[in-house]
Amino acid sequence: MRDELHVVILAAGAGRRMHSARPKVLHRLGGRPLLRHVLDTAMRLRPRAVRVVYGHGGEAVKAACEQYAAKDSAKHPITLVRQARQEGTGHAVALALVGVPAAARAVVLYGDVPMLTAATVAALLELPQELAILSARPADPDGYGRVVKEGGRVVGIVEQKDAEPEQRRIGEVNSGVMAGAAGLMRELLDAVGRDNRQGERYLTDIVALARKRRIEVGCLTVADAAEVAGVNDGLQLAAMERRYQLAQARRLLEQGVLLLDPARFDARGELVCGRDVRIDINCVFNGAVTLGDGADIGPHCVIGDSTIGRGVQVRAYSLLEGAVVGDNAIIGPYARLRPGADLAERVHIGNFVEVKNSVIKPGSKVSHLSYIGDSELGGDVNIGAGTITCNYDGAAKHRTIIGDDVFIGSGCELVAPLTVGDGATIGAGSTISRDVAAGCLEISRAKQRSILGWRRPRKPDGAQKDRAKA
Repeated sequence: MRDELHVVILAAGAGRRMHSARPKVLHRLGGRPLLRHVLDTAMRLRPRAVRVVYGHGGEAVKAACEQYAAKDSAKHPITLVRQARQEGTGHAVALALVGVPAAARAVVLYGDVPMLTAATVAALLELPQELAILSARPADPDGYGRVVKEGGRVVGIVEQKDAEPEQRRIGEVNSGVMAGAAGLMRELLDAVGRDNRQGERYLTDIVALARKRRIEVGCLTVADAAEVAGVNDGLQLAAMERRYQLAQARRLLEQGVLLLDPARFDARGELVCGRDVRIDINCVFNGAVTLGDGADIGPHCVIGDSTIGRGVQVRAYSLLEGAVVGDNAIIGPYARLRPGADLAERVHIGNFVEVKNSVIKPGSKVSHLSYIGDSELGGDVNIGAGTITCNYDGAAKHRTIIGDDVFIGSGCELVAPLTVGDGATIGAGSTISRDVAAGCLEISRAKQRSILGWRRPRKPDGAQKDRAKA
């Protein structure tokens, strides 16, 4: 029973300084809600249960937790605890500990402290004392509760609002993270009063109560105070985002990824890179992205939930979302791959080309100013500039099937449903609405006429002069 761990995450605060209708814990860091980062940390500890206390914006927080747990309820055991009235951290933890075995170990985390690592929490849990706190020494302790010690032993925590001038000069601050025996924490919380300027039940008050009972309180000080920094406003969130991104950049650089400027890089999800990957400036990676060996990502690209093969070049200002790109393909510049774009090896998608829900087989090229939607292109197909697949009739989507070694001239319109056979050629400027046989040359153009002596309509002389003056 002593090996049981119950993690309590406090996520009920209003976050008024965010000036947002969104609950503070659902604001995003690295593309994921703050609360998601804390849940990930909690799950790495392999707890018996995670108890999330919610209140402000309760339905949204509750839905986020349920969505997280739905991936695997066995691995993500989450219990939701509603704090109807905001009566302080002590009240919130007391609600969360109801029903937790007295001999179990409990640790309190915060939904707005996303940078805390599981390794640090595990080290706190390894302290031998029945009650232990996590402290830090930030450059500026303003706003934090101070850790009061006598002879090196923790005797209490004083919130800044209640601190005397001498106490405010203490440099060691309370992170809020606390671990202890669940039964002991419950007993101490039952004795916590509201004798403070906020009129709330402070979780930190149990430290002084423990000392009165001659219970020693352990203390672990983090090496980097940024790890326990919380988010209270937009400025703090923006600063934390940059710290987070620099940490992601450092991790990739250590793996051998070439980042041309780590300060201009954003990974908002999970980015996995092979060997000899190069990433230029101002690239954003959303969701789950994999870059194969030797992939070269040009500047100002946005790539989300995509798999990029070996040796692929993604040139400047390209946008990829939900795409699969085969080895040695070339994408861009200024290309857009939408969900369902599945490109084989050596495919070339050029400037101002959009591909959606389409399979393109090896060696095919769509080099300029074209739209390929709901289509299947064979191998070694050449699509001329300005060609579009007309896949939507106003009510339903239809597919265009193009065989191997097809050549389609510039400025063509392919009206789906349509099949173009292997080796066919379509002349430039054609509108094709019927199937094309293999090996056939298909042309659909209006007859060109020359009208000699034709004059363009012009406005009266006065209007022409007025226009010239303008």
